[in-house]
Amino acid sequence: MNWANRLTVLRIILVPVFIMAVLYYRLDLALVVFILASITDGLDGYLARLLDQKTKLGAMMDPVADKLLIVSAFISLSFVSGLPAYIRMPVYVPLAVISRDVIILLGAGIIYFNNGSVVIKPTGISKITTFFQMLTIIAVLLKFIYSSWIWNIAVFFTVASGLDYMRLGAKQLNDRK
Repeated sequence: MNWANRLTVLRIILVPVFIMAVLYYRLDLALVVFILASITDGLDGYLARLLDQKTKLGAMMDPVADKLLIVSAFISLSFVSGLPAYIRMPVYVPLAVISRDVIILLGAGIIYFNNGSVVIKPTGISKITTFFQMLTIIAVLLKFIYSSWIWNIAVFFTVASGLDYMRLGAKQLNDRK
């Protein structure tokens, strides 16, 4: 278990801490936990490359940790009752985020079933998407007055990224040997 993988495990452990903070209306703690988890997201990949410690475990755990964190945050900040109105996001925001991830997962399963393997690599637009999704959560927790602008930008990139992954997935299916 190298340092990059430890940071990924820490991010996974922080997910229920974040959810509990939101459930108990400790939005200050939720903000700190989310920022810490977001930092581990960038740091784990950087360390893996810097220290030449890329592992199969890390390659599998990192996107799982990202999805757990982001999806949990969007669901929590959209559906937990009792949150102030300026904190709660409209339903279409988590719906776009979750739908994209489910479509990618189903598509990967179809490609694997048909081709015997699947290649999923982060694209430039998916990295921009992750950035805006994380920025959305931070902006909402900071009670930033223009949070709705940021979450709408995140939704735009989420949909664009999902379409891009669908294009790449169709290419993998069509390139089957």
